[in-house]
Amino acid sequence: MILLEAHNVIIQTTVAEKLVKPSSLDVQFVDYDGVRFHLSTPQSKTTLLLSMHIRCWDELAQHGALDVLKREYGALLMQQVEPEYNVSLEIDLTQAPSEGEARDMFVKSLALLKRNALAAPFERAFQTQKALETNAVSSDGSQNELMQIHYRDEEAIYIQAAPDRVTVFFSTVFKEETDRIFGKVFLQARFDFSGVLLVQRPYIVTDLFLQEFVDARRLPTLQNAPQVLYNNRDPPLELRGVSGLKNSEDIGYVTFVLFPRHFSRPDTAYLTISHIQLFRDYLHYHIKCSKAYMHSRMRYRVSEFQKVLNRAKTEVASTERKTVSGRTMVSR
Repeated sequence: MILLEAHNVIIQTTVAEKLVKPSSLDVQFVDYDGVRFHLSTPQSKTTLLLSMHIRCWDELAQHGALDVLKREYGALLMQQVEPEYNVSLEIDLTQAPSEGEARDMFVKSLALLKRNALAAPFERAFQTQKALETNAVSSDGSQNELMQIHYRDEEAIYIQAAPDRVTVFFSTVFKEETDRIFGKVFLQARFDFSGVLLVQRPYIVTDLFLQEFVDARRLPTLQNAPQVLYNNRDPPLELRGVSGLKNSEDIGYVTFVLFPRHFSRPDTAYLTISHIQLFRDYLHYHIKCSKAYMHSRMRYRVSEFQKVLNRAKTEVASTERKTVSGRTMVSR
């Protein structure tokens, strides 16, 4: 199955085009999870203003999002943010790198604005885990907080560091009845970013899908994948004290257990963060793709059945009787 890209394609293509041929621009668009972007040229054709609004910005800012963005974008990060947005970048096209790999990396970094903002709590959790592992943090648990990122209306990401692991919890909501019963005919799938899921109840749409994570982890090539658990309706023990959790049949909790080997190296940590923050979108994307595939197969089978029925129709033999003079005899 296809993995979703962490960068925004509209930002990437638009900025790349404006670097070649600057022109006036004013476009608004939406990314996954209701994140809004605004690309414009308020002052001149060679100065782009890229703004982003994300509903969980206050929570991200508490966990170091501004520090991450300053590290990634430096002087591009504006102190005065565009109204109705949370963060703005001012891009001088005349100061952009010249043609080549440097320019491509520059454009790609701008397209990763949402990814970099959401990376802040994960990076903090990884740093806290290392500190706890080396006993650099006091044992009172003050640094071992449960970070909550309410990135959707009824769904959230919870991140907690421990001396030997970092645990990431996703709350997922399936509002459509068909999504909950589609698991009975759901196609088997494989997910190769480093995850396996354990499911317990057979009628939720994700059950058969998530069960494949368990089977996939048994493969020799995926033995190092993190353990992942799935709870339907009842939250994991680590979340029982969190206020505002729903208790209904249409909600489930997915738990990723990340060990140091999954984020010890900078390149590994980068990929882990990029993939795990898109897990919810990946799951729903492939549920809808599989439903569309099943519908196409159903239409194909109906068409084949119609062909069989058409071939089964008997042809009525029609014979004409004529008189000696050549007239056709018609029965009344």
